Amino acid sequence: MRVFKFGGASVKDANGVRNVVNVLKVTGHENTLLVISAMGKTTNAMEAVISAYFNNKPEVNGAIQEVVDYHLEIMNELFENTSHEVYGKFQQLIDELKGFLTWNKSPKKSFVYDQVVGYGELISTTIVSAYLNDQGLTNHWLDVRNFIKTNNEYRDAKVNWELTQERITGGVNRQVLNITQGFLGSDDNNFTTTLGREGSDYTAAIFAYCLNADSVTIWKDVPGVLNADPRHFTETQLLNHISYREAIELAFYGASVIHPKTLQPLQRKEIPLQVRSFLNPEAPGTTVTKGHTIEPEVPCFIVKKNLVLLKLSSLDFSFIVEDNISEIFKLFHDNRMKVDLIQNSAISFSVCVDNKFDRLSELLQTLKSKFKVTHHENVTLYTIRHFNEQAIASLQNNHKILLEQRTQETVQLVVH
Repeated sequence: MRVFKFGGASVKDANGVRNVVNVLKVTGHENTLLVISAMGKTTNAMEAVISAYFNNKPEVNGAIQEVVDYHLEIMNELFENTSHEVYGKFQQLIDELKGFLTWNKSPKKSFVYDQVVGYGELISTTIVSAYLNDQGLTNHWLDVRNFIKTNNEYRDAKVNWELTQERITGGVNRQVLNITQGFLGSDDNNFTTTLGREGSDYTAAIFAYCLNADSVTIWKDVPGVLNADPRHFTETQLLNHISYREAIELAFYGASVIHPKTLQPLQRKEIPLQVRSFLNPEAPGTTVTKGHTIEPEVPCFIVKKNLVLLKLSSLDFSFIVEDNISEIFKLFHDNRMKVDLIQNSAISFSVCVDNKFDRLSELLQTLKSKFKVTHHENVTLYTIRHFNEQAIASLQNNHKILLEQRTQETVQLVVH
């Protein structure tokens, strides 16, 4: 069995949905499970609904209507008349969304976020499933929340692997074309949970692991895994083959083409991962397997923006040692700060963190009571794997470097 994952860019409009059919006709569609993300920028649109719900309730209906209009435009292009059953299914999902926002009493934003944002995936898979059926690609639509079970750590839920394995093994027919949602799961109370932003890749890996799949293919708008993000770098090269270890290193440092959590379950069962272009489905793309380091061996550039650089030093010039560092990392954990880089000396400690949960002010207040603190917001972290001096020089020329750190294979630069 194979698992295919299509991201939001691949189904952002009617032509994208039609192209999914083309990809399946080129590659075959038997014994395949499709994991599909929300269409285009729908997740951002759902986040606007959530923002209105908490900050300006009169704007909620308008924000929902934008979601409705966007999907109706796609549906009107794909289906010949509005009497098609998909329109009723779509309206039912919209009514469910509105119903939740009406009866919800929870003030917890992360809980509300997960209940609302997941409708993007439910809508996209409903539309794609209906279109595939119309094109003769009969498929089973699966609600992923019945299969991937998690804890209730909303917005970053942890998978209950034992229960998930049981649900997938017993509930997925391997002999047919299946379609399900990325990014979502459910907790013990059957409330929707999410696996973290860009978690659809992880969903594909979870299903592949539990189904002992032959391969996972992530279909993207790039030829495969590139040595740099073409949105930030003008000259890029395709990596034909990389190892799980190298891919995990790239993901750890923030390479956006592969989700950091995707690779571990695939590595455990040595399931090959392919990253291929949905614009050119016959091209081989990139293959991630055991053993191959990286081919060709060229510098790989990774960029992470909008980070915060913190520099801490002791108030009395005493050493910053294990107990201090332990306390600092507990604060990062409590404030849900992801650490991207650390560097320490005898009396100072520098760290680059991602403030995605907007807890910086609370963190700074606590840190300043214990340490001398300076911080720089909106910094950029560049990581170069397999670096050479020319690669470093290409970044140094145009930036003010706040921090530099090197190992044998990796250099990291924090710049303004």
